[in-house]
Amino acid sequence: MTTTPAQAARRELADFAGELIGPEDSGYEQARAVYNAMIDRRPALVARCADADAVARAIGFARAHDLPLAVRGGGHHGAGMGTVDGGVVADLSPMKEIHVDPEARTVRVGGGCVWGEVDRATHPHGLATPSGIVSTTGVGGLATGGGLGHLTRRCGLTIDNILSADVVLADGRQVRANADENSDLFWALRGGGGNFGVVTSFLLRLHEIDTVVAGPTFWPVEISADVLTAYRDFLPNAPRDLNAFFLYGTVPPAPPFPEEIQLRKTAGVVWCHTGGDPETAAREMAPLLDALPEPMLHAVGPMPHPDLQGMFDGLYPPGHQWYWRADFVEEIPDDAVQLHAKFGAEVPTVQSTMHLYPIDGAAHDVGPDETPWSYRSARWSTVYAGVDPDPANAELIKRWAVDYSDALHPYSAGGAYVNMMMDEGQERVRASYGGNYERLARIKADLDPDNVFRLNQNIRPT
Repeated sequence: MTTTPAQAARRELADFAGELIGPEDSGYEQARAVYNAMIDRRPALVARCADADAVARAIGFARAHDLPLAVRGGGHHGAGMGTVDGGVVADLSPMKEIHVDPEARTVRVGGGCVWGEVDRATHPHGLATPSGIVSTTGVGGLATGGGLGHLTRRCGLTIDNILSADVVLADGRQVRANADENSDLFWALRGGGGNFGVVTSFLLRLHEIDTVVAGPTFWPVEISADVLTAYRDFLPNAPRDLNAFFLYGTVPPAPPFPEEIQLRKTAGVVWCHTGGDPETAAREMAPLLDALPEPMLHAVGPMPHPDLQGMFDGLYPPGHQWYWRADFVEEIPDDAVQLHAKFGAEVPTVQSTMHLYPIDGAAHDVGPDETPWSYRSARWSTVYAGVDPDPANAELIKRWAVDYSDALHPYSAGGAYVNMMMDEGQERVRASYGGNYERLARIKADLDPDNVFRLNQNIRPT
């Protein structure tokens, strides 16, 4: 009788700190699932790792049996790079350590945490760190790929706030990487994704952010060209406390949205003013609002920062179909505005959307070679996301995202935010790291010459 990898793991990994789950186990279907239901892969073994030693043992088992290895934190990646057919998934979800040091303004976060857990731990101290826009996103994937979100203009990217990381390398060694120890690895981790090791713990800088003034403003999609033009001209000159991303979408058919605008297609802005004062926020939003007709909805007010972070969780639960594309953008010329207006009006489902995330403000304080994120000159990151719960609509949402992306790509800076790319090939990865790619490849060759960590936006060892 042939021994399965799961059976071999149970025999060889005695006293494994965590759980070993194979296809024959009752919890397998849940264990193999990732956020994007368009991804349907069947790993031979899911190793739920409770500590760094377990991670090292899972890596060693995969290497000893010549099995591909995937690493999963939150499992949110659109291309499903946290799982693999016939291989080993090192699942970090049991690693939930969170320790806040309010005096030092730091938080140490386990590699299996999601951002909502971090926000809930830091908020009682009036502190926060940049953490995307969906609270169920895993810390590890977002943090190592860049980290765009509501706090970018005030606090920079998540990678700009990583102070230290504990990492398990491809050969099983456990090291700490920071500005003084393993500095090349520290540089590579801050934007190079999961190419260099498994981060089991992050030390992150915190900022004094408590109550924010936040929420959406929606205009009819029929005037979207005017909205995007006004937004394009307004935001780069706005104070850093004011973050706002532009979107195309559909008003959800549920409270708190008024019935008369539910299911209407919209061009909108989602605001986050980190100063917390409603009068200051209103004054700083006014130039954009005054330049446009009265919106369908302006639902902006004070709220705890974690409430803003969880605002989209209900709209985007696990298990929907996802297909996305991305680009960095330095300018949005009038011709691009008109193309956005065309495709934005054709958004195919309630959850499908296009977002323009700002990358200026504090994100521009860091030089293009200080981290692997080389597009510090970009003003926005665009994501075209086709989303729907019904598998029958998978091709529809993919086609819209691809056509939209292809039409706007000629106006892009050339690369894209790696956290929002599908599996698009090596040249696309190279383009996204620009002049930093060769240094990343040299570090990869030193730390992972066999490319064990290859199920990602892969940087191949030189």
